[in-house]
Amino acid sequence: MDELALPLPAVHPRYGRLHFAAMGAADLDAVLSIEETVYSHPWTRGNFQDSLYSGYHAQTLRDAHGELLGYFLVMLAVDEAHLLNISVAALHQHQGLGRMLLDHATSLARQHRMHTMLLEVRESNVHAAKVYRQYGFAEIGRRKNYYPAANQAREGAIVMSLPL
Repeated sequence: MDELALPLPAVHPRYGRLHFAAMGAADLDAVLSIEETVYSHPWTRGNFQDSLYSGYHAQTLRDAHGELLGYFLVMLAVDEAHLLNISVAALHQHQGLGRMLLDHATSLARQHRMHTMLLEVRESNVHAAKVYRQYGFAEIGRRKNYYPAANQAREGAIVMSLPL
């Protein structure tokens, strides 16, 4: 995976200097700790390992002390980027870090000459859907029974697209 000239490091009014870096196997314990805290049905270690092995673009966001604040994974295909996972640690949500992660993910996609970024979000995740809409994503469809839910049920996904 080639690394592009992305704006590094970032500066945040609360956290100071933040650093993006390629996610690797050594990051997975910290990534899983966040994943299991913020999602009812988190990705598994195997999901992350498979994504890294497949060459998906995975980035971590850490503060100056090395604490993992968030991460994202993007799959690039032809002219389309698919945002597979984006997460901010629970203690650090609502501080603008999700926006920084989105900025970085879209910058990466643009540098790879992608024309569109797609994502799915749970229908029940009203806050995330609102953030994506404010960012410029538009709903382009729905996927029924896309996500696992409580009691062996399934939940639909909102499919969103952002022109790059």
